[in-house]
Amino acid sequence: MSVKVLIVDDSGFFRRRLTEIISSDPLIEVIGSANNGKEAIEQARLLKPDVITMDIEMPVMDGIEATKQIMRSNPTSILMFSSLTYDGATATLNALEAGAADFLPKRFEDISNQREDAIKLLTSRIKTLGRGSKAAFATRRPANAASADVKTTPVKTRASSIRSFDSSSVNLVAIGTSTGGPVALQTLLTKIPTNFAAPILIVQHMPPKFTEAFANRLDKICKITVREAKQGDQLQAGVALITPGGMQLDVVKKGRTLTVNIKESKSNQNYKPCVDDTFESIAMASGAKTLGIILTGMGADGREGCRRLKQTGASIWAQDEETSLIYGMPAAVAQANLADQILPLPIITKLLAG
Repeated sequence: MSVKVLIVDDSGFFRRRLTEIISSDPLIEVIGSANNGKEAIEQARLLKPDVITMDIEMPVMDGIEATKQIMRSNPTSILMFSSLTYDGATATLNALEAGAADFLPKRFEDISNQREDAIKLLTSRIKTLGRGSKAAFATRRPANAASADVKTTPVKTRASSIRSFDSSSVNLVAIGTSTGGPVALQTLLTKIPTNFAAPILIVQHMPPKFTEAFANRLDKICKITVREAKQGDQLQAGVALITPGGMQLDVVKKGRTLTVNIKESKSNQNYKPCVDDTFESIAMASGAKTLGIILTGMGADGREGCRRLKQTGASIWAQDEETSLIYGMPAAVAQANLADQILPLPIITKLLAG
């Protein structure tokens, strides 16, 4: 069964180009288009697409407001197209907060130097989003949406028992995530108290500029300090560091202190930053005194890093399928029998908040 797509952009050229690219995949069908946000809302209601590709800046109504209204009335997986600038990152984060599922650079040259690779990534992303968790979409409505708009699926916990957590029992809480991560992290980090006794290190798949904007946004709304990690940073209790987009981060032990080493990504690395790389360094630096958490995201990044952590005696939590926007990364960890607990996001948040 094909994934049905609605394309929304005020550029006729881009709509035609995107239609041609998407239609080249036999498992994807473009069922309509719109040239502004107001038209997008109506087309979403009439056509009921599986995925909507959405531009941010458009006349009549922009993509952020359109996303808010669509998520109130017809929750749908929305893929935003963004510019890779700080302002573009801020607008994209606003769109994700409004309910969008994921984003990609609007310039294909920013996705990959190889056009074929860029097309493959785009079509793969659309197909994955088309199969996303409907229960998770139902939780991504704007905060002022009426509760009666969408019925949610009851959350089920697959852990045999939910064990308590004391932040003073670990040297580090390490979190890996991708698609759906920005909203999940905001939900989680805004509940962490100021007296949280462990450092938090986050690996979120994001391009450069985006992690800086994301960290700044979170720092304004969280009780703890949140910022983008810098070379030589020491991990501190009650401080959450986000790995810079496009880079890789190792944790290094110097005496009794855990410090950050930021390095360039290799050309053949799929994820920049990469959860596996960071978690493997944490296994050597912090070992059993680590809590590793894998949240929503596409692919399997984090599985091998969790395997290394598990070998040291560290604890591993994975987000459950019902609350994951994309049950890829946590599923890979769960299916490899590496997770000590498989938990809904609200329970992970509650345990960490104490």
